[in-house]
Amino acid sequence: MILLRPAAFIAITSAFGAFAGPLPDPIPASAYAPVNMDEATLGQLLFYDPILSGNKNIACATCHHPKFATSDGLSLGIGEGGIGLGMERRSNPDNMPPHRIPRNSPALFNLGAAEFTVMFHDGRIEVDDTTRSGFRTPLDDDMLAGFASLLSAQTMFPVLSPDEMAGQELENDVSKAVRQGLITGDGGAWDILARRVAALPDYAQRFQAVYDHIDNPDQIAFTDISNAIAVFVAHEWRSDTSVFDAYLRDPDAAYPLDAAHGMDLFYEDAGCSSCHKGPFQTDHSFHPMGAPQLGPGKAAVFENHANDLGRNRVTGDPADAFAFRTPSLRNVMQTGPWGHAGAHSKIDEFIRDHLDPVAAANRFAPDAGARSTVQLPPLKADDWREMDDPVARDRIVQAALIRAPVTLNPPDIAAIVAFLRSLDDDTALNGRMGIPDAVPSGLAVGGVAD
Repeated sequence: MILLRPAAFIAITSAFGAFAGPLPDPIPASAYAPVNMDEATLGQLLFYDPILSGNKNIACATCHHPKFATSDGLSLGIGEGGIGLGMERRSNPDNMPPHRIPRNSPALFNLGAAEFTVMFHDGRIEVDDTTRSGFRTPLDDDMLAGFASLLSAQTMFPVLSPDEMAGQELENDVSKAVRQGLITGDGGAWDILARRVAALPDYAQRFQAVYDHIDNPDQIAFTDISNAIAVFVAHEWRSDTSVFDAYLRDPDAAYPLDAAHGMDLFYEDAGCSSCHKGPFQTDHSFHPMGAPQLGPGKAAVFENHANDLGRNRVTGDPADAFAFRTPSLRNVMQTGPWGHAGAHSKIDEFIRDHLDPVAAANRFAPDAGARSTVQLPPLKADDWREMDDPVARDRIVQAALIRAPVTLNPPDIAAIVAFLRSLDDDTALNGRMGIPDAVPSGLAVGGVAD
């Protein structure tokens, strides 16, 4: 590999021309909160422990596993009712899930950084200083007391989802509570999970050692569980030591020549940085980009459609239809399939389609061939409803910000891919703490038996 040693941030000279920036500033250490390692260790155990799922068969790590760069390797994953891990995960014939998870499992890198104030593809949870809790979520504000951070508050949703971790209807005590709308308070879903954890001596001892406000196991609350998990995630997958980071901190550092050309395109002619800006390559905002829709979409129980309106479901603003959050690109080369519904399994095809939504929609039309590369568990007949419908496809395209395609030739796309590869961070990908050998519940680590 040829390495380039640029003389300055704004003057990378190569066979491909001059780079004119501006590049983001290096990520400062102050972007991350200090970590209590005892709290992180507690969170590590909880993250990999299926004790937090209704049927005790799924952990946070099942769908956010380090083997798959904190995602699951699938377009649309299988939570409850699944067997196996990653691309080997399949529906359990003895407990078939009634619904497919509607969106791609997002990566967890840098979610503890201060600037990450919005979570999920549609931003349905975000920091809001006008509320008493400091957060805005679909839940009532008085349910949010005790969550120490937005990352902590994020964990409250998967454990309540029948399709992700809670289980279906009357399968277990957690799903029964969720079905009855009992979330907080004695006998609520969060309380049931907290009591499970508190009943295990190892966890009880660790919580009392970590948190000053806990003197006995009965005082352990779901928010304490969530706070510990958040600290672990923030520490384990902090990502700021890539080749790109090294260059930002020292413009004399070696940098691959092909990545330098890709950086030039990314921050200039291709226009990628208009949305993927800043040190984490995201504006934390929402844009309709014409991403193909597959899977069940997001429909209320009284609706019969398979579309996913993205941010519009949160704001109700027609301008937000089909808009999704700009993802950070840290370690993005390892987090495919890409897109809110995971429609792309090849990054070069994703980049090409991202810049030309009309062509993307046509490629995913019936019998166009693109579907064969999608990494899904066995498909239901209706998983392609939106792309089968020319009217539905056109709605997605018409909402897209990009109407006139940005044309890049294959070498240019390859250069952008090389730049994205320079965002890979081995420290974050390998994890600082790793996977525990066992968890206090004695259940299968990560929800998957050997």
